[in-house]
Amino acid sequence: MTVHFIGAGPGAPDLLTLRGRDLIARCPVCLYAGSLVPEQILEHCPPAAKVINTAPLSLDEIIEHIAAAHAAGQDVARLHSGDLSLWSAMGEQLRRLRDQDIPYAITPGVPSFAAAAATLGQELTLPGVAQSVVLTRTSGRASAMPDNETLANFARSGATLALHLSIHALGRVVEELVPFYGADCPVAIVWRASWPDERVIRARLSTVEAALEPAMNRTALILVGPVLAAEDFDESCLYALGYDRRFRPQSAASPFADTAPEMLQDDSAEPGKGQ
Repeated sequence: MTVHFIGAGPGAPDLLTLRGRDLIARCPVCLYAGSLVPEQILEHCPPAAKVINTAPLSLDEIIEHIAAAHAAGQDVARLHSGDLSLWSAMGEQLRRLRDQDIPYAITPGVPSFAAAAATLGQELTLPGVAQSVVLTRTSGRASAMPDNETLANFARSGATLALHLSIHALGRVVEELVPFYGADCPVAIVWRASWPDERVIRARLSTVEAALEPAMNRTALILVGPVLAAEDFDESCLYALGYDRRFRPQSAASPFADTAPEMLQDDSAEPGKGQ
């Protein structure tokens, strides 16, 4: 018996991974976060599966359901929205399962910031503009921020900021970021990224509060940084002519010539990323 924690993605049912789909299809018990996981994903459950919406449940109640499945020798699909590594409340569940010697496995999902960037048609790291993305949030009732994890500290880096769970504090976000990014810094708000009713607002720090629609009071991601409007940026060396690299050595004297000698004879081969 295994509890399969599965990242169900940002909202679009077809952004579920193949591994996640297959695990759901063979688990007789499914616990899902009903406030954020689309019901279409539950169509992958076996016909006789026990399906439980955990939105109104306490942590103790969730663990009780898992423990009952464990006693019955039944695998569990535990669905959370987005990816489980970010603000999923998975950690506290894993700790309880370890205490009870209940085995578990984790299947990642498409995170909301990636879905938002895709909606915007945007790369969040551009050469000479930003090479880092900070995934963060403001303090909320459920979880406070550590003292050193402030927007000011992150903003000093000039990185692209992806602010989750913070749309309710947009005014405070603007106030804290303007001294570092400037009032004219571009901002994008993506509400319900990848859902059929998703909406996008593009504005500046000075105008974004006025542009926010009242309905966008949750499940919205705030992206901030010069990268959102940059057009005059350098091209990376990755595909540049004359750039000596493992999959495209430039001469027989290249230090990479022996590692991929066939590439010297194949000008059509496209280099792979990350080398």
